Amino acid sequence: MLLDATASGVFSIAATPFLPDGALDRASIDSLTDFYLDCGVAGLTILGIMGEAQKLEPEEALAVSRQIIARASVPVIVGVSAPGFTAMRSLACGVMELGAAGVMIAPPPHLRTDEQILTYYAQAVEVIGDDIPFVIQDYPLTLSVQMTPKVLREIVMAHPSCVMLKHEDWPGLEKISTLRAFQKEGTLRPLSILTGNGGLFLDFEMERGADGAMTGYAFPDMLVETVKLMQAGERDKAHDLFDAHLPLIRYEQQQGIGLAARKYVLKKRGAIAYDAQRKPGAQLSNTARAEIDYLLSRVACRDPRASL
Repeated sequence: MLLDATASGVFSIAATPFLPDGALDRASIDSLTDFYLDCGVAGLTILGIMGEAQKLEPEEALAVSRQIIARASVPVIVGVSAPGFTAMRSLACGVMELGAAGVMIAPPPHLRTDEQILTYYAQAVEVIGDDIPFVIQDYPLTLSVQMTPKVLREIVMAHPSCVMLKHEDWPGLEKISTLRAFQKEGTLRPLSILTGNGGLFLDFEMERGADGAMTGYAFPDMLVETVKLMQAGERDKAHDLFDAHLPLIRYEQQQGIGLAARKYVLKKRGAIAYDAQRKPGAQLSNTARAEIDYLLSRVACRDPRASL
């Protein structure tokens, strides 16, 4: 199931479950994988920023990948971003041998010029091999690297193994429109565009030409339904469903505690046993938990899946 430019739907960014002492929670890795599959996702993306990949030892990263890939019945993309290319190549080759569909590569924060960005991706492809499909992670809010539509086009056109863009610019609607316009004029080959930012702008991102979402909102089943409604032309129904969840999506987008909030909801939904993060990690106060519970009760008025 190698990744290609026709990918669409919802690829959930998976959390990495931990026990309270910080060890990997292997039982919850299975239950979380099953949860995503039951939600109807088209794929999974693991070892991303939400997956706390930077806190894992190389052996743990492979172990998590092995367990999820073996259990999942959908394509699995693995984040392989690393400070150095040696570690990137090792993980990329390792997960592809395990059956991954492709890898995701984020630009390191020190890149500032277009030339530096283009050189970095050229070198990354040279190191991991041009036979491994890869996703560009465009997340300037966290990575502080600004990639213009023209730079993204140049990367895609220079490297046939680039098949997807994880679009997390903000504001980013015009970037999607520009990339799709490039395709209409014939200057950009087919490219899957899945969007992030917790799904915060998914409703209009779909209208601008996105193929779906690649994000970690704790109700991936809602995202799946929203995408399907949009693809079916049911605009008002899609917006009505999405709007019901928007306050909770917004709450999850808070810097610092967003992952803690998301894991708290995933625990309440039975997907994981503990909402623990590996240190360093934020913890929710009792007040924050009460706020999330209140938001869930509000969402449940229109979507019974939030009745927890």
